[in-house]
Amino acid sequence: MRFPPLGALRAFEAAARLLSLSRAGDELNVTHAAISHQIHNLEDWFGAPLFRREGRGIRLTTPGQELFNRMSPLFQSMADACKTVKAMSGAEILTVGCVPSVASRWLAPNLAEFSAQHPLVDIRVVYAKPSEQLSSADLDVLITNGDNESKGVVTRRLFSRVNKPVCSPQFLRRNGSFHSPEEIIAMPLLHDENREGWHDWCQIAGLTNSKALSGPVYQDSNLLAAAVIAGHGVALCPINVFRAEINRGDLIIVSDLGAYEDEGYYIKFRENRTAIADKFVEWFFMVAGQSCAFEHHDVAVGAN
Repeated sequence: MRFPPLGALRAFEAAARLLSLSRAGDELNVTHAAISHQIHNLEDWFGAPLFRREGRGIRLTTPGQELFNRMSPLFQSMADACKTVKAMSGAEILTVGCVPSVASRWLAPNLAEFSAQHPLVDIRVVYAKPSEQLSSADLDVLITNGDNESKGVVTRRLFSRVNKPVCSPQFLRRNGSFHSPEEIIAMPLLHDENREGWHDWCQIAGLTNSKALSGPVYQDSNLLAAAVIAGHGVALCPINVFRAEINRGDLIIVSDLGAYEDEGYYIKFRENRTAIADKFVEWFFMVAGQSCAFEHHDVAVGAN
């Protein structure tokens, strides 16, 4: 029996599950165009369209829905089989995905402690994007600032994502104290990934000044932190993530007004998690609780 290429089926499964070619590309670490090309090849192989455009998104056709219903469990079964065979080697493997800001400030500095407690565990840490989903990744645990998930995944909130304006002591000495939001946005502004954060903060502060849309944009929060600590300007930073820098005095909060107050950072794991994944989750909660208060909520998403 002939089969279409496995890579094309994998691209289709991701796009069908996420209903997004871009998000499927992010998940598989390829471009939107590469996913589109794979799906076109698959449609040629089947001789039928698998997706249709719907507004700015996509939806499955009847053949596409039938293929997804049959293929998705098979991919999960293959992943489970691979994990079982890995376990037969006697080594416990724990793969943790984590957004860069939390990985560099919370996970990496403390991971030696967990390794010392569990010396036979092979721990692998990979960077995760905020949009990444545990259900679609080869991960045991995911730490992210996105809370959407699917059936069989438990999400626990670590701490708030509230962002407040911060700068270095040197920058503050050079520019004097800030007494109003207008004075803050008159300073050189630094942006994390895009300018939406400062735009949202200006709306909260009741400002319409377009000055907030200027300034350099850093694609990585660690680069942003280096720039603000070096005294290059004022940045919006998640204060619970950067708690160590704030406690040391490397960063100073210059306003109590915050953006993203209702959002948070979360740790995610499967309902049928391994014992070592369970131990890691509890350990990381202890680490997070050492320096900032956090809310503790269990949410089993899509359980019904």
